[in-house]
Amino acid sequence: MSDVPVLWSFRRCPYAMRARLAVAASGVLCELREIVLRDKPEAFLQASPSATVPCLKTTEDTIDESYDIMLWALQQNDPEGWLFLPDEGQSLIKACDGPFKTALDRYKYSTRYQGADALEERSKAGAFIAQLDAQLAGQPWLFGANATLADMAILPFVRQFAHVDLDWFAAQPWPNTQAWLERFKASPRFALIMRKYPQWQAGVAGHAFPES
Repeated sequence: MSDVPVLWSFRRCPYAMRARLAVAASGVLCELREIVLRDKPEAFLQASPSATVPCLKTTEDTIDESYDIMLWALQQNDPEGWLFLPDEGQSLIKACDGPFKTALDRYKYSTRYQGADALEERSKAGAFIAQLDAQLAGQPWLFGANATLADMAILPFVRQFAHVDLDWFAAQPWPNTQAWLERFKASPRFALIMRKYPQWQAGVAGHAFPES
């Protein structure tokens, strides 16, 4: 597989999830190399300037940001039209990657942040979920009948937020967001990107991705 891009990934990372979602939607063949974050291989550290997943290595370039990997894949091939979304979709992605992700981290990992109040941060993150819930009213996806880049860039982080305390999340007045998330988790695409792969080892080929 020396002639295809290498996608360094970690199964549970939401950033890596959304990169895999876009690659899977595009159908562009990559060599997936699953790593363990506490045991990063030297080849990965040499490939990734930030030493974080996901990282895509092509013959011409290294793409080290998940959203840029999504764009790269969909610009190769976008059969489902994910790139067709209004400006509001870009604004939602920015809000997800900025204030929402900041609050999510301080909610989920409050002990890592001095002075962080987990419940206060959960409330901040919840304001974004409420915004999504209003956007989803009367439609299955954020901008209508079909998923777009906005849905797939945001859903892995909403999943992470929900799974901090699933019972609490299920009890909130966000029926549209809850249904949106459950539909995503039950989809064949989600099952595809969440297949388990063994840890990549130097000298061993990765796995063809996406698999059929």
